Amino acid sequence: MGIYINKGNEGFRCALNGAYVDKTGMIEIINKTLDTERRFTCVTRSRRFGKSMAVDMLCAYYDNSSDSRTLFDGLAAQKGETFEKHLNQYPVISLDITDFITRYRQDADIVHCIQHNIMKELNEVYPDVKCEEGDDLMEFLIRIQQHKDEKFIVLIDEWDAICREFSDDPSVMDEYVKLLRRLFKGGKSKDVFAGAYMTGILPIKKYKTQSALNNFEEYSVVNPGKLASFFGFTPEEVRTLAQGGEVTAEELRLWYDGYQIGKEPSIYNPYSVIRAIANEECNSYWSATSTYDNVVTYIQMNYDGLKDDVIKMLAGGRCKVNTTRFQNDLSVINSKDDIFTVLIHLGYLSYDKGKGECYIPNNEVRMEMTNAVEDTGWKRLTDALVASEKLLEDTLEGNEEAVARGIELTHDSNTSILSYNDENSLACALTIAYYHAMNDYVIHRELATGRGFADLVFIPRRNVDKPAMVVELKYNKDCVAAIEQIRQKNYPAKVAEYLESDGSGGILLVGINYDKETKAHTCKIEKYVR
Repeated sequence: MGIYINKGNEGFRCALNGAYVDKTGMIEIINKTLDTERRFTCVTRSRRFGKSMAVDMLCAYYDNSSDSRTLFDGLAAQKGETFEKHLNQYPVISLDITDFITRYRQDADIVHCIQHNIMKELNEVYPDVKCEEGDDLMEFLIRIQQHKDEKFIVLIDEWDAICREFSDDPSVMDEYVKLLRRLFKGGKSKDVFAGAYMTGILPIKKYKTQSALNNFEEYSVVNPGKLASFFGFTPEEVRTLAQGGEVTAEELRLWYDGYQIGKEPSIYNPYSVIRAIANEECNSYWSATSTYDNVVTYIQMNYDGLKDDVIKMLAGGRCKVNTTRFQNDLSVINSKDDIFTVLIHLGYLSYDKGKGECYIPNNEVRMEMTNAVEDTGWKRLTDALVASEKLLEDTLEGNEEAVARGIELTHDSNTSILSYNDENSLACALTIAYYHAMNDYVIHRELATGRGFADLVFIPRRNVDKPAMVVELKYNKDCVAAIEQIRQKNYPAKVAEYLESDGSGGILLVGINYDKETKAHTCKIEKYVR
């Protein structure tokens, strides 16, 4: 078993030993591209969304040094019409670019080191093929193919790691792209490679408006095409994983769902789902990596009011974004659209392609975005988040005047983006005002109750001994009328269905009104008595 050549199937075998969700159906799609004009594929998605696992799966399937038949027993790939034709039929070159970066991070000639290491192993695997002086990697592969009359499959994991890690050194990136072009754009590429599969976070770098490797079929979180369902876990897959476990499917949905990938309206972060089920607890399983540092840097740029848009999204809103101008290069950030597009690729935002909008997908990401904003030292939002803790205390204590005053302060501090036009605008302001409540509550906006939609409903998380809250909002009306609407439409009865225990914490009814003329908020709080 080699380091780069014919690595075997151990990686995929290990994946199957865990809580594996069958994504092998992608093999049939890739198989149909082999030895065609579409033989080169690049699939990019956010960190911890299964990139490396897909590479391990393809390596196990194509590698002719292994017998992987039994590994695919009962899996989707086995049902494909091309399964037998390509199973373990190719010499496979499998590269993890992050491994090279770990070894040669300080070496400006890292691209030469990559070629040298691969060629050295090829020489060991094919000792009867002579490597001539002056040969580069592609020339040596051509010699091997001509001698052995067999084509390679190339798998490249984290293809863009050099582009990300050497973003401050364009010469390294240019040399790397030249290597890829030499491999996949030359006249002999079709003779040497039956197919290639690259994966990473960023799509292939653009030069002006064209991809550097425009003969690759590209699939990304922005343009996933027919691979959309393979970019993460679907709701059906998560429900199956959650059966009989301590963490419910609903909890997993609130924490890790929310990614809209092409035509798939609901995709979950797979890594976090698996961790939550294993740990029997939903939490933020994203670590503070260099990508997190980039988020802080981008928000500090504040292009075209970006910070205000971040507040809007933290409040549950959406923002317009043009993803077409980004050059897929972290060193070239020219606008707010570029920043939002980067955050979409990194997984910090979801993208609704049909509407051209981005938004924060779920509670896990919201926590990370909040941390990023706080680390920018941006006082306006930090003060609002601190004040939200006091607002929740005042609400639970029934201090109506303090609640009205607290909401007013949040609105006044963020008037540029939270200016009121209707009850929906008021709901956005309240989401920021009650931001601290997300630690203890699952917050539902526009919760269907059977007799209408409750504006905001706060359901206490498991093991949180606090009352549920139903908040009804009025614009230019009366907070008492808001309480009456809650009672008349019997919203508490529906809320009680969401409570895991007997609801001993009770239910608070909260009515809030904003008077357009006086620009004042009023509040009414009552305990619900069945």
